[in-house]
Amino acid sequence: MEQYYVVEYSGTFGFIKPWTAVRDEKTFSQQFLTPSILEGIRIKLGVSAILRHKLMHAGTSLQQERTQSRAFLEKRKGAYKEATRTLSIISRGIMLYPHLWLAFPTLEDAELATEQHICLSRNEDVLLPSPTIVTVTEDEFDHMPGFELLFGKTPTSILVGHNRYEDNVPMYGEIKITGNPILDLSPEL
Repeated sequence: MEQYYVVEYSGTFGFIKPWTAVRDEKTFSQQFLTPSILEGIRIKLGVSAILRHKLMHAGTSLQQERTQSRAFLEKRKGAYKEATRTLSIISRGIMLYPHLWLAFPTLEDAELATEQHICLSRNEDVLLPSPTIVTVTEDEFDHMPGFELLFGKTPTSILVGHNRYEDNVPMYGEIKITGNPILDLSPEL
């Protein structure tokens, strides 16, 4: 049975932008990492591979964010032209207290990963590593609670975006939910 070297990352909040949410007024964070997001994390960490992942969080918080349109609106002000961008407000469902477990093929990769932070889809969503590396079998990792996207096209898979690292080829996967992936942060009585 294959051994995984697992590093846990955690933070206060996080947002994984759904690929379909380009102009949505209300957007909730995805519950899984796409192949291109994991590839970006792998490149950032400088490791040989990320074999698997599991994601848990404590719920979502709807937050408002002020945005600007991409297009400029040109106005005349006397002899001068003024270019402005229209403003709008969007609502984002941000994950609270995300915990992400990444499984690496070698102890060296895992040790390198424990020395670096990662970001999910935005630079402000920093997750910090635990210094502890846990060694588990593939079967033990299968039974860890959390959300995971199993990559590949199957009869039950869904389109999850386009891979920016491979000429925007379609990415498919099947969402696997194990146990209760919502963390219980209520105080013990």
